[in-house]
Amino acid sequence: MTQERPSATATLQIDAPHVRVTHYLFAPGEQTGWHTHGYDYVIVPVNDGELLLETPDGQVPATLKQGVSYNRPAGVNHNVINAGDTPLAFVEIELLR
Repeated sequence: MTQERPSATATLQIDAPHVRVTHYLFAPGEQTGWHTHGYDYVIVPVNDGELLLETPDGQVPATLKQGVSYNRPAGVNHNVINAGDTPLAFVEIELLR
């Protein structure tokens, strides 16, 4: 079950017909809230950090490394939590086509 946590700050940077770019800033303990991705997407970490991913199958820890990008397909369902003790930021790039 998801704990009540404050929300991360999401700042939309680009919203074009082919791509949506959002900057996420998480204080320690902040979360995105449960969501399902409607599009394939790429994550670009701005700094190193520790995440806790809540998924329908349980919790999964993950480590982000500054500048080391990764991608996921549409349909991913999760809640992303900053599990570290310092602020964490990443840029999410959704591929709309």
